[in-house]
Amino acid sequence: MRFGVVRFPGTCDEIDALRACAAVGDAELLWHGDADLKGVDAVVVPGGFSYGDYLRVGALARFSPVMGEVIKFAEAGGPVLGICNGFQILCEAGLLPGALLPNLSMRFVCREVELVVGTDRAAFTRGIDVGTHLTIPAKHKCGRYYVPDDQLAELHANDQVLFRYAAGHNPNGSIDDIAGVCNVAGNVAGLMPHPEHAVDALLGSVDGLRLFAAATERAVAA
Repeated sequence: MRFGVVRFPGTCDEIDALRACAAVGDAELLWHGDADLKGVDAVVVPGGFSYGDYLRVGALARFSPVMGEVIKFAEAGGPVLGICNGFQILCEAGLLPGALLPNLSMRFVCREVELVVGTDRAAFTRGIDVGTHLTIPAKHKCGRYYVPDDQLAELHANDQVLFRYAAGHNPNGSIDDIAGVCNVAGNVAGLMPHPEHAVDALLGSVDGLRLFAAATERAVAA
Protein backbone atom coordinates (compact mmCIF):
# COMPACT_ATOMS: atom_id res chain seq x y z
CA MET A 1 0.00 0.00 0.00
CA ARG A 2 1.52 3.30 -1.07
CA PHE A 3 0.15 6.58 0.27
CA GLY A 4 0.64 9.96 -1.34
CA VAL A 5 0.53 13.00 0.97
CA VAL A 6 -0.15 16.32 -0.77
CA ARG A 7 1.90 19.39 0.13
CA PHE A 8 0.50 22.86 -0.57
CA PRO A 9 2.06 26.24 0.21
CA GLY A 10 1.10 26.70 3.86
CA THR A 11 0.66 23.00 4.65
CA CYS A 12 2.22 22.26 8.05
CA ASP A 13 1.22 18.71 8.95
CA GLU A 14 2.40 16.80 5.90
CA ILE A 15 5.47 15.30 7.60
CA ASP A 16 3.45 13.91 10.50
CA ALA A 17 0.93 12.53 7.99
CA LEU A 18 3.77 11.02 5.96
CA ARG A 19 5.17 9.29 9.06
CA ALA A 20 1.74 8.00 10.05
CA CYS A 21 1.26 6.51 6.58
CA ALA A 22 4.78 5.06 6.60
CA ALA A 23 3.93 3.21 9.82
CA VAL A 24 1.46 1.03 7.90
CA GLY A 25 2.77 1.16 4.33
CA ASP A 26 4.91 3.16 1.93
CA ALA A 27 4.47 6.91 1.64
CA GLU A 28 5.71 9.85 -0.40
CA LEU A 29 5.01 13.54 -0.78
CA LEU A 30 3.02 14.89 -3.71
CA TRP A 31 3.49 18.51 -4.82
CA HIS A 32 0.41 20.68 -5.30
CA GLY A 33 1.70 22.04 -8.60
CA ASP A 34 2.13 18.65 -10.25
CA ALA A 35 -0.80 16.96 -11.97
CA ASP A 36 0.65 13.58 -11.04
CA LEU A 37 -0.26 11.20 -8.23
CA LYS A 38 2.74 8.96 -9.03
CA GLY A 39 0.64 5.82 -9.03
CA VAL A 40 -0.17 5.88 -5.31
CA ASP A 41 -2.87 3.64 -3.85
CA ALA A 42 -4.33 6.22 -1.46
CA VAL A 43 -4.16 10.00 -1.08
CA VAL A 44 -4.00 12.04 2.12
CA VAL A 45 -4.71 15.77 2.00
CA PRO A 46 -3.18 16.98 5.28
CA GLY A 47 -3.77 19.87 7.63
CA GLY A 48 -2.31 23.34 7.70
CA PHE A 49 -3.12 26.68 6.14
CA SER A 50 -3.00 26.12 2.38
CA TYR A 51 -2.36 29.41 0.59
CA GLY A 52 -2.51 31.13 3.98
CA ASP A 53 -6.26 30.48 4.25
CA TYR A 54 -6.78 33.53 2.05
CA LEU A 55 -10.21 34.09 0.51
CA ARG A 56 -11.76 31.09 2.31
CA VAL A 57 -10.23 28.01 3.88
CA GLY A 58 -9.46 25.47 1.17
CA ALA A 59 -10.92 27.58 -1.63
CA LEU A 60 -7.62 28.26 -3.42
CA ALA A 61 -6.05 24.84 -2.90
CA ARG A 62 -9.06 23.28 -4.56
CA PHE A 63 -7.79 24.67 -7.90
CA SER A 64 -4.24 23.30 -7.64
CA PRO A 65 -3.23 20.98 -10.51
CA VAL A 66 -2.87 18.01 -8.17
CA MET A 67 -6.49 18.36 -7.06
CA GLY A 68 -7.72 17.69 -10.57
CA GLU A 69 -5.99 14.33 -10.35
CA VAL A 70 -7.26 13.71 -6.81
CA ILE A 71 -10.82 14.28 -8.04
CA LYS A 72 -10.34 11.78 -10.89
CA PHE A 73 -8.74 9.31 -8.48
CA ALA A 74 -11.64 9.64 -6.03
CA GLU A 75 -14.27 9.32 -8.73
CA ALA A 76 -12.58 6.09 -9.83
CA GLY A 77 -12.95 4.71 -6.29
CA GLY A 78 -9.51 5.53 -4.90
CA PRO A 79 -9.32 6.13 -1.13
CA VAL A 80 -8.82 9.78 -0.17
CA LEU A 81 -8.54 11.20 3.36
CA GLY A 82 -8.75 14.91 4.15
CA ILE A 83 -7.53 16.03 7.57
CA CYS A 84 -8.50 19.46 8.96
CA ASN A 85 -7.51 21.83 6.13
CA GLY A 86 -7.61 18.78 3.88
CA PHE A 87 -11.22 18.21 4.93
CA GLN A 88 -11.96 21.83 4.06
CA ILE A 89 -10.31 21.37 0.65
CA LEU A 90 -12.31 18.22 -0.13
CA CYS A 91 -15.54 20.04 0.72
CA GLU A 92 -14.53 22.95 -1.52
CA ALA A 93 -13.72 20.49 -4.31
CA GLY A 94 -17.18 18.93 -4.07
CA LEU A 95 -15.82 15.52 -3.05
CA LEU A 96 -17.53 15.77 0.34
CA PRO A 97 -20.80 17.47 1.30
CA GLY A 98 -21.07 20.46 3.60
CA ALA A 99 -18.80 23.31 4.63
CA LEU A 100 -16.46 24.17 7.51
CA LEU A 101 -17.35 27.48 9.16
CA PRO A 102 -15.58 29.51 11.86
CA ASN A 103 -15.83 28.06 15.36
CA LEU A 104 -18.70 29.50 17.37
CA SER A 105 -16.13 30.83 19.85
CA MET A 106 -14.35 32.63 16.98
CA ARG A 107 -11.15 31.35 18.57
CA PHE A 108 -8.51 28.85 17.53
CA VAL A 109 -8.90 25.68 19.58
CA CYS A 110 -6.18 23.13 20.31
CA ARG A 111 -7.14 20.21 22.53
CA GLU A 112 -7.50 16.46 22.68
CA VAL A 113 -11.04 15.35 21.85
CA GLU A 114 -12.92 12.10 21.98
CA LEU A 115 -14.54 10.85 18.79
CA VAL A 116 -17.21 8.22 18.30
CA VAL A 117 -17.07 6.11 15.13
CA GLY A 118 -20.28 6.58 13.17
CA THR A 119 -19.81 4.09 10.33
CA ASP A 120 -17.47 1.19 9.63
CA ARG A 121 -18.09 1.02 5.92
CA ALA A 122 -15.70 3.83 4.90
CA ALA A 123 -12.20 3.15 3.63
CA PHE A 124 -10.62 4.70 6.72
CA THR A 125 -12.87 3.09 9.36
CA ARG A 126 -13.03 -0.43 7.96
CA GLY A 127 -12.76 -2.92 10.81
CA ILE A 128 -13.41 -0.31 13.52
CA ASP A 129 -16.69 -1.03 15.26
CA VAL A 130 -19.42 1.60 15.18
CA GLY A 131 -19.55 3.28 18.57
CA THR A 132 -15.82 2.89 19.23
CA HIS A 133 -14.30 5.88 21.03
CA LEU A 134 -11.03 7.32 19.72
CA THR A 135 -8.87 9.94 21.43
CA ILE A 136 -7.43 12.33 18.84
CA PRO A 137 -6.22 15.96 19.04
CA ALA A 138 -7.97 18.80 17.23
CA LYS A 139 -6.57 22.21 16.29
CA HIS A 140 -8.49 24.66 14.13
CA LYS A 141 -10.35 27.94 13.93
CA CYS A 142 -12.72 27.06 11.07
CA GLY A 143 -13.86 23.58 11.99
CA ARG A 144 -17.58 23.97 12.54
CA TYR A 145 -19.20 21.47 10.18
CA TYR A 146 -22.45 22.62 8.60
CA VAL A 147 -25.01 21.29 6.15
CA PRO A 148 -28.63 22.39 5.69
CA ASP A 149 -31.24 20.23 7.40
CA ASP A 150 -32.24 18.39 4.22
CA GLN A 151 -28.62 17.43 3.51
CA LEU A 152 -28.14 16.40 7.13
CA ALA A 153 -31.04 13.98 6.72
CA GLU A 154 -29.35 12.61 3.59
CA LEU A 155 -26.08 12.11 5.47
CA HIS A 156 -27.90 10.00 8.04
CA ALA A 157 -29.91 8.11 5.43
CA ASN A 158 -26.76 7.28 3.45
CA ASP A 159 -24.65 6.36 6.52
CA GLN A 160 -22.14 9.12 5.77
CA VAL A 161 -21.44 10.37 9.30
CA LEU A 162 -17.90 9.12 9.82
CA PHE A 163 -17.24 10.52 13.31
CA ARG A 164 -19.07 12.47 15.97
CA TYR A 165 -17.61 14.32 18.90
CA ALA A 166 -18.42 12.49 22.13
CA ALA A 167 -20.70 14.29 24.57
CA GLY A 168 -18.99 17.41 25.85
CA HIS A 169 -16.14 17.21 23.32
CA ASN A 170 -17.51 19.34 20.45
CA PRO A 171 -14.93 22.18 20.31
CA ASN A 172 -16.48 24.26 17.54
CA GLY A 173 -20.28 23.98 17.45
CA SER A 174 -20.50 21.52 14.54
CA ILE A 175 -24.05 20.57 13.62
CA ASP A 176 -25.13 17.27 15.21
CA ASP A 177 -21.63 17.02 16.79
CA ILE A 178 -20.26 15.86 13.41
CA ALA A 179 -16.47 15.63 13.34
CA GLY A 180 -16.08 13.87 9.99
CA VAL A 181 -18.03 12.56 7.02
CA CYS A 182 -17.53 10.34 3.99
CA ASN A 183 -19.00 10.31 0.51
CA VAL A 184 -21.80 7.93 -0.45
CA ALA A 185 -19.34 5.36 -1.81
CA GLY A 186 -17.24 5.51 1.37
CA ASN A 187 -13.88 5.91 -0.37
CA VAL A 188 -13.53 9.65 0.35
CA ALA A 189 -13.42 10.76 3.98
CA GLY A 190 -12.67 13.92 5.91
CA LEU A 191 -12.39 14.89 9.56
CA MET A 192 -11.29 17.95 11.52
CA PRO A 193 -9.24 16.24 14.29
CA HIS A 194 -5.71 15.07 13.44
CA PRO A 195 -5.21 11.28 13.48
CA GLU A 196 -1.59 11.74 12.33
CA HIS A 197 -0.87 13.31 15.73
CA ALA A 198 -2.16 10.24 17.57
CA VAL A 199 0.14 7.48 16.37
CA ASP A 200 2.68 7.30 19.21
CA ALA A 201 1.99 6.23 22.80
CA LEU A 202 4.44 8.89 24.01
CA LEU A 203 1.95 11.50 22.76
CA GLY A 204 -0.91 9.98 24.73
CA SER A 205 -2.80 8.03 22.05
CA VAL A 206 -2.26 5.68 19.14
CA ASP A 207 -5.91 5.75 18.09
CA GLY A 208 -5.22 7.77 14.97
CA LEU A 209 -3.09 5.00 13.53
CA ARG A 210 -6.20 2.87 13.21
CA LEU A 211 -7.51 5.07 10.37
CA PHE A 212 -4.38 4.61 8.26
CA ALA A 213 -4.25 0.90 9.04
CA ALA A 214 -7.90 0.55 8.02
CA ALA A 215 -7.11 1.84 4.53
CA THR A 216 -4.27 -0.67 4.22
CA GLU A 217 -6.51 -3.52 5.36
CA ARG A 218 -9.15 -2.43 2.85
CA ALA A 219 -6.57 -2.60 0.04
CA VAL A 220 -5.47 -6.08 1.11
CA ALA A 221 -9.08 -7.28 1.31
CA ALA A 222 -9.78 -5.90 -2.17
